[in-house]
Amino acid sequence: MELRYGINPHQTAAPAAPVSPGKWPVRLVHGTPSYINLLDALNGWQLVREASRSQGRLAAASFKHVSPAGAALAGPVDEVTAELHGVAGDTMGALASAYLRARDADPKSSYGDFAAVSHPVDAELLTGLVCDGIIAPGYEAGTVGRLSWKKNGRFLVLEADEAFTPPPREAREVFGVRLTQERDQEPLSPALLDDNLGGVLPEAAAADLLLGLAVLRYTQSNSVCYVRDGMTLGIGAGQQSRVDCTRLAGAKVDRWWLRRHQAVRALAFRPGTRRQERQNRRVDGAKQGCGHRTTSAPDRAGNSGESR
Repeated sequence: MELRYGINPHQTAAPAAPVSPGKWPVRLVHGTPSYINLLDALNGWQLVREASRSQGRLAAASFKHVSPAGAALAGPVDEVTAELHGVAGDTMGALASAYLRARDADPKSSYGDFAAVSHPVDAELLTGLVCDGIIAPGYEAGTVGRLSWKKNGRFLVLEADEAFTPPPREAREVFGVRLTQERDQEPLSPALLDDNLGGVLPEAAAADLLLGLAVLRYTQSNSVCYVRDGMTLGIGAGQQSRVDCTRLAGAKVDRWWLRRHQAVRALAFRPGTRRQERQNRRVDGAKQGCGHRTTSAPDRAGNSGESR
């Protein structure tokens, strides 16, 4: 598989090749990926496959620069999310709902993301959304043709092989040194949550924890993830301090709730303002409302909770 360039555009990249000759985990359907595109696709696919298998539900992730901006299971799309993305949430298919819920964790970062979904795709999924590419286990008739027109024909489409089994060990080369480790293949199941100090977990809490474990497995460390009702509300990734990770993820959760405040929803825009600009303004408006406090997220009515 030919790559356009390495991590940065000035770095040339050698063609990508499977570890076991002829055994590809993905098939390039359309476009030419960069180094980061392929990393996002491979990690995103693993995340949604594991999340879906552990829950028995459709899953989606929005990947950006080798970490998920958001991930979610199929579920209801509230009117705020539907309004923000310009869609009709009550008529949306299950897979489209999972992807939109995933993007809603951090819609500003998800602009130009790489989408990963656990089930075959129809063209509805990415309608009206700015995205660099997608990986899925299949595509309904006519979908690839319609997607290939996105980004002036440069949109990336990859098809994952659901039956592919990765090698038990993985390696990475850095500065002339090859590092090899056992692949993390611990199954994500409710049994992982049995040993806890709080007793038996409610079914919904256990489901959210399993989704969070799938997300964090493919998020650059240090990392923290907040999950609610089968969707991430905030992910803090790649920070040197766990405290900073927690603050970063928590601030995104605050902004998620504040985007639902009537004052943020009532923001007026000049005619002709692009949808993404409106989204960014609402996100920034919610951010200003958060300030720099460490507090609990507001409730649905927009009332602030007590500090924790």
